[in-house]
Amino acid sequence: MIMPGDDNIISTGGQIDAMCMALIDAAYDKNGQVRYIVSNSLFEVGKKQPKMVLSSAQYYLNKHSKLQQGHRVVILNTMERIVRESIAQIKAPLAVDLIKLASEEMTNSKEVVPEWQTAASNLLVALGCNYCNEVMAEMDKKFQPGTLPHFFVVQTMANLASANVFGMVPFLKAILGTMLPMLGMAKHDNMRWVLSTALGRFSEAVLDYVANIDKAPDPSVRKDSYSTEIFSAYDVLFNVWLRSSEPKLRLAIVDAVGQMTHLMTSERLEEQLAKLVPGDRKSVV
Repeated sequence: MIMPGDDNIISTGGQIDAMCMALIDAAYDKNGQVRYIVSNSLFEVGKKQPKMVLSSAQYYLNKHSKLQQGHRVVILNTMERIVRESIAQIKAPLAVDLIKLASEEMTNSKEVVPEWQTAASNLLVALGCNYCNEVMAEMDKKFQPGTLPHFFVVQTMANLASANVFGMVPFLKAILGTMLPMLGMAKHDNMRWVLSTALGRFSEAVLDYVANIDKAPDPSVRKDSYSTEIFSAYDVLFNVWLRSSEPKLRLAIVDAVGQMTHLMTSERLEEQLAKLVPGDRKSVV
């Protein structure tokens, strides 16, 4: 068992440190009710001592690379709850360490492992509510031109665009520039689904940003700044991907297109209106 005092653990110097590590160690008990009690106990300690608990959990996960996946999920989920409760108490150095940990947990497997990767992604989004630049710096390493990114890298950016509009919108121009060539590379429905979902979330974030421009950090942001990229993406989604017979993908595309049309120029929208609303070309503004 790891004891308090190990490197990278922000210790309180009290007995609570050892208790915290014992709870982390016991977090994946065979009994579901025990797991629930341990997780809640760890969360309660984390609300009072977030730096100690989060740094202990980070150290534990790094130290136990072969830990059962379910155990990792319980710890990551608890870490997310603590971060959401105590984000104001988390300083940048610890936040950066947690971001690196969550990013590695999320992308360690190239295959999609939903429960594990969702837990890691949710931790990144929680951290991104205060440390958006740091999360995006980490995501940028895994979102490079010419290669399809990990499913959950895209999912994380999409969710972060909803969770932190003012933080994410400044990144969207560059993200869209990198993402557009990827649309032609995405052949599988799950990748098309997450890219469509992200495009919808990004469009919605721009709309929210502009609607609250009086509170925004950059009052010069305009919807038409994104219209060229959004129309290029719309062309692929509506004219190519929507032909899919997969209902979940088609629904994601329709939802995304609904948001994307708000960022298209009136001229572009009028050109497309006959396809979007057959028989009606007069309702365009």
